[in-house]
Amino acid sequence: MLDFLQTAVWALVALGVLVSFHEFGHFIVARWCGVKVLRFSVGFGRRLVSRYDRHGTEFTISAIPLGGYVKMLDEREGTVAPEELDQAFNRKSVWKRMAIAAAGPVANFLLAIVLFWGVFLGGTSGPVPIVDSVEPGSLAAVAGLESGQEILAIDDQPTPTWQALNWQLANRLGDSGDIKFSVRYPDSSLEYHMYADIERWLAGREVPDPLEEIGVKLWIPSVSMKLARVNPDTPAERGGLQAGDEVVGSDGRSFDTWEAWTDYIKAHPEQPVEVAVMRDGAEQRVSITPDAVKLDNGETIGRIGVLPVAASWPEDKVRRYHYSVFGALNKGLEETWGKTVFTLESLKKLLFGQLSTRNLSGPITIAKVAGTSADAGWQSFLSLLALLSISLGVLNLLPIPVLDGGHLLYYGIEAIKGSPVSERVQMIGLQVGMAMVLGIMALALYNDILRL
Repeated sequence: MLDFLQTAVWALVALGVLVSFHEFGHFIVARWCGVKVLRFSVGFGRRLVSRYDRHGTEFTISAIPLGGYVKMLDEREGTVAPEELDQAFNRKSVWKRMAIAAAGPVANFLLAIVLFWGVFLGGTSGPVPIVDSVEPGSLAAVAGLESGQEILAIDDQPTPTWQALNWQLANRLGDSGDIKFSVRYPDSSLEYHMYADIERWLAGREVPDPLEEIGVKLWIPSVSMKLARVNPDTPAERGGLQAGDEVVGSDGRSFDTWEAWTDYIKAHPEQPVEVAVMRDGAEQRVSITPDAVKLDNGETIGRIGVLPVAASWPEDKVRRYHYSVFGALNKGLEETWGKTVFTLESLKKLLFGQLSTRNLSGPITIAKVAGTSADAGWQSFLSLLALLSISLGVLNLLPIPVLDGGHLLYYGIEAIKGSPVSERVQMIGLQVGMAMVLGIMALALYNDILRL
């Protein structure tokens, strides 16, 4: 229950920040253009808290925290007093109306730049992508990748860390042609280029893991066999295991890695297992019966409730970056641009069937990811906020009536032909746009429920 509440709180924080900045963009530019703003609302429905400023604008927090809006003085929505006609939105020039409509998405992009700037000011780091093993017959095996190689770039785009490698591979989802791998061997400065042919790569796959799909397992340091934690009220605690114990083996068998030992435990649900550990320089033996845990795929495994001492990464296997104030700002601009292009490319691939629509995510998935990123630290949470802000900005610029992009489309037509689009056409567009947006929202929510 506590985890659910924390997830909900972080999701509301994320949504509140993104919506507030988006609507603030509309609000501030409307003010600059001389439009009277009647209400600035975070959320929809019944108003919970509100106050008025000296300009007569009502600032409110409403009951349904799934968006927000800015309500402006407009003759199309009610009677306007003669002395306020010059402050009505519909009386402003088409260029000012376009500026107001575009201001929300622009605010989202500016927010993303600021958030990424903050992330890079704090410094970043990531493990170096070094191949540990290659699955036979996989895409990586076809390209010729080998254990020990460092993956320097994908399609000539640098991949200095795991995260960069994953992003570059994600860029190729749904594509056809060649993937170019640039690699080098340990203790060598020579760069080698290898290629693998793809055809609509993972086009129909739901939420694919690009790194796993190319058949590469990256190098990670070996996990210690020493126990960092024994969870309370678990088979491990009841059996007598303690934090600090070092696992030697089970049932007379020795194990070289933590993974091999846990695989043995998983293979013995509800079956007594003798575990040998070193404790205070002496060997101890305890009997433990793993709980039976059923996975989503129907498989039942054993679990005893222990965690190992975290693996320590060698410094030469980690890349750390530190930036000046202006260097971090420049990096924030680059990151915002790159993620914007990636979002547009992904939308295009969804539209043309190169990506499965099952990749669309709704509020439930966003809430879960917000909670997880908050647990991972402030940099992770700010990075997520920046990505969501970019997505919100891009989506709102789509030329769909109801969205800001739809209004910009109408105003663009008006600027070209010299007169507004007819109310009948606007009404039809509104109905079509509403149906499209509701359909996309329903599909995203359906995908969320399936993932549960």
